[in-house]
Amino acid sequence: MLTPAGKECPHYYEDFNRGRTVQECRLAKANPDSMRWRPQDCARCPVPDILRANASPDMQLTLTIRPVLLGFMRRITVKAWSQKYDEPIENPYVGHPRDVEENPALKLFRDALEESDD
Repeated sequence: MLTPAGKECPHYYEDFNRGRTVQECRLAKANPDSMRWRPQDCARCPVPDILRANASPDMQLTLTIRPVLLGFMRRITVKAWSQKYDEPIENPYVGHPRDVEENPALKLFRDALEESDD
């Protein structure tokens, strides 16, 4: 679904049908340590970009919204976890290093690059 910032995000939900006014980020709602989500948070949220760069089904994201500067600003942090290897992922845009090594499409690409170098 399109967020208020205009990006496609599977964690955003809205319902304005028949007088309802529901807008929520289900990723932020699932984290009890996070502040309450506001539609303005979508403009600075990295989750849609992460999911566009890496669509690994084994990656679990955790979104946390925290206050900064006496609560006048908000910081959005995203942590990624590999359910397959049960380890944190340092760069969620790339994914887990072992997943990158095992990906058959990337392996073909690397082989093609090595052949062109010879």
